[in-house]
Amino acid sequence: MGIFGLLAWLVELYVILLIARALLSWFPAREGTALYGVVRVLDAITEPVLRPVRRILPPVRAGGASIDLSVLVVVIVAQIVVVPLLRA
Repeated sequence: MGIFGLLAWLVELYVILLIARALLSWFPAREGTALYGVVRVLDAITEPVLRPVRRILPPVRAGGASIDLSVLVVVIVAQIVVVPLLRA
């Protein structure tokens, strides 16, 4: 595995972390629980990439809730653009 293979693997791992963050956002994480610690770590790892995307594409209002599409945008860019380029 060369350097590009390693980078592709790291990008794919990051995508898994993004998906885990999105899924865990559906569950309440109370302070002091193990889930809260996991959510905090995932937030710390993924927020630096998601924040700039949210500036360009703010959450979409859907009735009384808002839908954050930044995770979806980052996953699509990673899977369609970055990973194939790194594997070439």
